[in-house]
Parts: sequence; structure tokens; C-alpha cells
Amino acid sequence: MEVETGDLIVGVAMVVFGLIGLTLAAGATDNEMYVFGLSLTAFAAVFGVGLIRRHYDKAEAYARKENGHG
Repeated sequence: MEVETGDLIVGVAMVVFGLIGLTLAAGATDNEMYVFGLSLTAFAAVFGVGLIRRHYDKAEAYARKENGHG
């Protein structure tokens, strides 16, 4: 099963957002910006894990369909 183009673009965008979040947290001079940067990084990481999970769920469903199990 191939990677969908939209998922790839969104995944790359999430990597960029995660790096922006780390940059914001590293250069923060107040607690609010530090927390925002870490939160943005955490959101990007969780979203990326969700994209990976969705990909493998689709691949498993496709394999079951091909094998006649559902």
C-alpha cells in the first residue's frame, strides 16, 4: 500500500510545526511562550503518530480484504 500524497504533505507540515515549537520554546523569555512552544511540539508529535497509525490501519484493512477475511 502506498503513502497518500495528502498524508505526506500534512506529515511534513507537522514536522515543520514541531520544529517551530521547539524553536519558540528554546528562545522563550517568558513562561507562556515556553509552554506554547512545547505544546505545539507535543501536538505535532501526537498528530504524526496518528497519521502513522491511520496508515497502518488502512494497510491492515486492505490486507484483510485481499485475503478474504472481511
